[in-house]
Amino acid sequence: MASPSHRRSLRRRRTVVVTAAVAAAGIGAGVLVMNANARAVDLYHQSLPAKDGWAASGSGTTGGSKADSAHTFTVSTRAQLVKALGSVSDTTPRIIKVKGTIDANTSDAGKALTCADYASGTGYSLSAYLKAYDPATWGKKAPSGTQENARKAAADKQKKNIVFRVPANTTLVGVPGTKAGIKGGSLLVQNVRNVIVRNLTFSATEDCFPQWDPTDGSSGEWNSNYDAVTLRGVTNVWADHNTFTDAPNFDRSLKTYFGRKYQIHDGALDITNGSDLVTVERNVFDCHDKTMLIGSSDSDSTGKLRVSIHHNVWKGIVQRAPLARIGQIHLYNNLYDTTTLNGYTPKYSIDSRAKAQVVAEHNAWKLPSGTKVAGLLSGDGTGSIAGSGNLVNGTATDIVAAYNAARSKKIKTTVNWKPTLTAGRQTSAKNLLTELAGTTGAGVLS
Repeated sequence: MASPSHRRSLRRRRTVVVTAAVAAAGIGAGVLVMNANARAVDLYHQSLPAKDGWAASGSGTTGGSKADSAHTFTVSTRAQLVKALGSVSDTTPRIIKVKGTIDANTSDAGKALTCADYASGTGYSLSAYLKAYDPATWGKKAPSGTQENARKAAADKQKKNIVFRVPANTTLVGVPGTKAGIKGGSLLVQNVRNVIVRNLTFSATEDCFPQWDPTDGSSGEWNSNYDAVTLRGVTNVWADHNTFTDAPNFDRSLKTYFGRKYQIHDGALDITNGSDLVTVERNVFDCHDKTMLIGSSDSDSTGKLRVSIHHNVWKGIVQRAPLARIGQIHLYNNLYDTTTLNGYTPKYSIDSRAKAQVVAEHNAWKLPSGTKVAGLLSGDGTGSIAGSGNLVNGTATDIVAAYNAARSKKIKTTVNWKPTLTAGRQTSAKNLLTELAGTTGAGVLS
């Protein structure tokens, strides 16, 4: 089944782009797309279509579609983006068109900033931090004192610069043909409702100052902050046609201290703290470790965390595609390529835990030779995964049965709900490998 014609213009569809307004007012003025039925589609004012996943619930997701001209912005620098976002308490509908790639690690004047710039004046240095908290002398207690305080001060400087808080009733969308995206930045959508994020590439979201936690696991871990996009306590969010990647600094290039990887990447798109009614569709998740977390802990909000994830491509993903807790999550028509890519070797695709109620249907996995189907899933023995029609290398496969046959903590196979918001769902996954290649990620919308 093809995607509804009123929703988006894709390469394979016959389209006529109306460029008169663009020529008159500049590329940021708007892009109108005419489909084969001659109905105009304005990318910037589009709302989530009816029944397109959980985000279509309630009042639906309209973002900034009602924005007036005074609240419609075209931005190409960090300073312009900050100004366009305005105050997080201002709920006036707004449309923000991102033209080109915005580097979050720049000053208001546009000067490039480095980790050394953030550390300047705080007293922090990595060498001093490593010396202070070497487990051989410091032990297994949490870091505290001069260097930890300095690390926090430096981290606060970076956070102030690279975290962009998104207000309610906002559409944030990349201008077609401009390689639109945010490099090194983190979108924080917190305690607001009705937000749309589309057609953007999120790359190189990196923490300059990871914290050493000697109590994390048996050997300790370096923990970083900043997801490319964080949804925290939100309602009605649509994330569509975006690309998420660690590029250009892949994990294999990271150094090791105290026997553990000095991890500078956190999540790609995390949905936590009672977030609800979210649709994630036609994105590309590329070269990342802990990719998507749904539910911040096993005690996150019961009755919320309702998320639809469909027609996405996952490649070079180590884990959490997604890791789901508590909520009702619908996964359909996604493509998982578990081939090792740029050093990212997959551990598992889907983790259902903390009584999560997952329906996974008509998804496709591409597995290299020798990879076991049982390794596609993970769980704690309390989560559920129902659904059928999943293909592994083109063959119908019961992925839950394969997992349960190899594990003592079984994944349950029944759920307490039935998906009804399923616009665009295809009842066969056999063509996803070719179909999604040209219809997902940033730069496809026009």
